[in-house]
Amino acid sequence: MSGTTRVGIGWDVHRLVAGRKFVLGGIVIDHPKGPEGHSDADPLFHAVADAVLGAAGLGDLGERFSPSDPKWKDADSGSLLSHCLAEARSVGLNPAQADCIVILEEPHLGAHKEAIRRSVAQALGLADTAVNVKAKTAEGIGAVGAKEAIEAHALVVMERSRP
Repeated sequence: MSGTTRVGIGWDVHRLVAGRKFVLGGIVIDHPKGPEGHSDADPLFHAVADAVLGAAGLGDLGERFSPSDPKWKDADSGSLLSHCLAEARSVGLNPAQADCIVILEEPHLGAHKEAIRRSVAQALGLADTAVNVKAKTAEGIGAVGAKEAIEAHALVVMERSRP
């Protein structure tokens, strides 16, 4: 692996279903629907973890935490992200910056964005100012626009550790 700076992109989408806890970037938000998935289904932490793995050239989240493996049933996505960070650090890479987009119709994230940003920054071991979280709608288009799903994108910059 060459270069001192590497960039990874992550993406995740989950169906929203009644009765599931709504977890986003490690923050629980009161809402009647939550992301459906094998783990706690936090789409933002999943996208960030995939971006970390991508920057390090280490594959993707599904390869490490298969949804068919009962070991990961209801797993905390923050723990999954920690595992991915440990793998990236083992090849000499550390996070430097993250830029994230969450796409959903509801709940509205305005009141939660700062807590989500701080949570993502803490999970990555970064200053709050090194992480950005944007909330967008799908303007009524597709499953996200129909309030049936939530989507998250993340770009993570990783830098080679200095000896």
